[in-house]
Amino acid sequence: MRIVVHGQQAFGKSVLEALIERGENVVGVYCAPDPAQGGRVDPLKEAALARGLPVHQPRSFRNKPEVWEEFGRLKADLCVMAYVTLIVPEEVLNLPTRGTIQYHPSLLPRHRGPSSINWPIIMGETGTGLTIFWPDQGLDTGPILLQKEVEIRDTDTLGSLYFDRLFPLGVAALLEGVDLVRAGKAPKIVQDESRATYEGWCKKENVQIDWQKPVQTVWNLIRGADPQPGAWTTCSGATVQLLDAKKLDGGAAGQPGEVLAVDDAGMTVAAPGGRILVTRVRADGGPKVAAGAFAKTAGLLPGARLGTA
Repeated sequence: MRIVVHGQQAFGKSVLEALIERGENVVGVYCAPDPAQGGRVDPLKEAALARGLPVHQPRSFRNKPEVWEEFGRLKADLCVMAYVTLIVPEEVLNLPTRGTIQYHPSLLPRHRGPSSINWPIIMGETGTGLTIFWPDQGLDTGPILLQKEVEIRDTDTLGSLYFDRLFPLGVAALLEGVDLVRAGKAPKIVQDESRATYEGWCKKENVQIDWQKPVQTVWNLIRGADPQPGAWTTCSGATVQLLDAKKLDGGAAGQPGEVLAVDDAGMTVAAPGGRILVTRVRADGGPKVAAGAFAKTAGLLPGARLGTA
């Protein structure tokens, strides 16, 4: 089959490399436009150019017949979408003779939307997964080709869940999807709209820590936003993101948000039912630093309370 890869960043690069490694006929690559102010070239673009593949970087597909015609000239049998944020109209999705398949890091129809890894963790769910589906004009609404389930451990962060499991499993699942399409055995299972949920981008305004909440709720918020967008609190007028944290059940009682200890291990903060040990922070958009060092520099002593000003 003639395959077009459409994606970006490390995930798109890994999908491209996996397809080429097993001898697939990749005839073109679509990826995000280069940064307007310079910066690193997209890893997928770098990988494609290194292999002599044609690379296309349209800023939009909407009402762009010339972009559709350019895509059509590749005469693709299948388009594999690996981390795509642009809206691609059906005029393009349906151009390949066997259609287009796409990766989404949730068990659709649950958690449609752009931050589908953050929200299940923040909501305290114990499982999630990934879906390979046939995209249509809706947002993550197309028929399902295959799904894989993944456990959310209580120690998982956004970073660990994605990079350790959803990323490698997603690459393998897209290859499995390609095989099913080639064999003519790829199902198109209509999504159950009665089970559908949608959440928008997980942004800074969504991840301010309320220290009055139970320790598990606080912990879910911190780990579901680590590393991005970074759950935050206030400290002596500064906004401080809490990163590389750990939940500690029980222990010394304290007021919600109270700093219980500062040492080389980090900064321990009270929350109802337990404590949070924070080992790295980022204050007011600065660099990530050790939490213990930050506390000492800021004059943050045991007994101080976070989130009060």
